[in-house]
Amino acid sequence: MLRVAFDYPVLLDLAGVPVLVVGGGPVALRKLTGLVNAGAVVTVIAPNIADGIADLATVHRRPYATGDLTGYRLVITATDDPQVNAHVSADAKAAGVFVNSADDPQNCTFILPAIARRGPITVAVSTGGASPALASRLRDEIAATHLTPELEAAAADLRAQRVAVRAAGVSTEDIDWTDRIDTALGRESDDPRP
Repeated sequence: MLRVAFDYPVLLDLAGVPVLVVGGGPVALRKLTGLVNAGAVVTVIAPNIADGIADLATVHRRPYATGDLTGYRLVITATDDPQVNAHVSADAKAAGVFVNSADDPQNCTFILPAIARRGPITVAVSTGGASPALASRLRDEIAATHLTPELEAAAADLRAQRVAVRAAGVSTEDIDWTDRIDTALGRESDDPRP
């Protein structure tokens, strides 16, 4: 039987996690900003550093060298030099460190989806690297039509309900949340049960 491998989507808790970014240009700054917003502790290695990078991370103004990955759990390479990106990727794979090479899927062990956020809600859209532009467009359409203040309020209400259910010693997995979600969203339930 032929098995098709798909990407396995996950949301990482990067609070306090050491992350390395190799590259110091605008793409590196964009990746760095997302990492810092997620709470990662980021170090940047690059000979040249764009404005704003030094305000967000520890910076080493030099080229990448083998051995620089020691102590990092995740690495992103965002240089304009394919040889450097491939070198970083090979080192990361050999060390068992997850690596993303910007716009270079062959040198990635993970890809970054297009993301939209509203409060606790995160929507991530990926095309598996086929078309990041399409993923971005879909993200924008979903955000414009679905990520509303009402949805954010519903998520907060449902979070409080989950806390109360767990405090009562009940598993949240044992509850059919359909009616609760409909109520939080201000909708009538489609469930015909009394």
